[in-house]
Amino acid sequence: MSGMDSEKAQAATWFRDLRDQIVTAFEALEDKAGANPGRFEVSETRRAAPDGGDAGGGLMSVLRGGQVFEKVGVNVSTVYGELGERAQAAMAARTGLPGMAGDPRFWASGISLVAHMQNPYCPAVHMNTRMFWTPHGWWFGGGSDLNPCIEYAEDTAHFHAVQKAHCDRHGADLYPRFKAWADEYFYIPHRHRARGVGGIFLDDYNSGDWAADFSFIRDVGAAFLPAFLPLIEARMATEWDAADKDIQLIHRGLYAEYNLVYDRGTKFGLETGHDANAVLMSLPPLAKWL
Repeated sequence: MSGMDSEKAQAATWFRDLRDQIVTAFEALEDKAGANPGRFEVSETRRAAPDGGDAGGGLMSVLRGGQVFEKVGVNVSTVYGELGERAQAAMAARTGLPGMAGDPRFWASGISLVAHMQNPYCPAVHMNTRMFWTPHGWWFGGGSDLNPCIEYAEDTAHFHAVQKAHCDRHGADLYPRFKAWADEYFYIPHRHRARGVGGIFLDDYNSGDWAADFSFIRDVGAAFLPAFLPLIEARMATEWDAADKDIQLIHRGLYAEYNLVYDRGTKFGLETGHDANAVLMSLPPLAKWL
């Protein structure tokens, strides 16, 4: 697919490199936890093209039943083809890009991560970064947000401070702007509450300078491990009981509800024919409702 081929290759390579860094770091956490550390199972995913042709795919890496992680998925994908009419309309309405009638081609690459923890004192987390291209323009999106079921003010402060430090390298206005967006985006209207303690979120991001925007989205991804790992290292040995686990499972219900009802990525992935197991990787292994 022509158009910005060098830039696309750089973005896809970075998302894969970030995936490798995270998988290595998470398996190292499992090693620290003691005997029988969990390991990622890796499988290829494919996007289903309407005509049966090549439409791209990626890697789904899932660790289940580990010492630290009850379930964590780290997916990367690069998909392309033509957007259907509903996806075209949604894209034009959101991004402000011209209508795609006559040339509905697209290309998208990104990394998506969701971690659900064994220990209720360890927060769940979500992170993704992505690049989207059409013949009419390109944009970046992504972010990271923390979802503790048992909250610690110092953990929330650390997570946000790391996000802010990485955003501030590219402009003092970015962190407050994207923090506010995360607070709005990760709100669950039917529960009248946020699903977690926030982070940053951005979409449709295009300043007109691809190199500067790519540098920024790299820092959004690079912020993830220093923001998250210290929290897990501090909490993963905390003793917990059945009552703590019950709190965690009920809180996970919020995550499941949000991702199935509101999440843009879930809707887009299913709408465009990507592997359903990869799209729904974010769902927790167990959850509970009152």
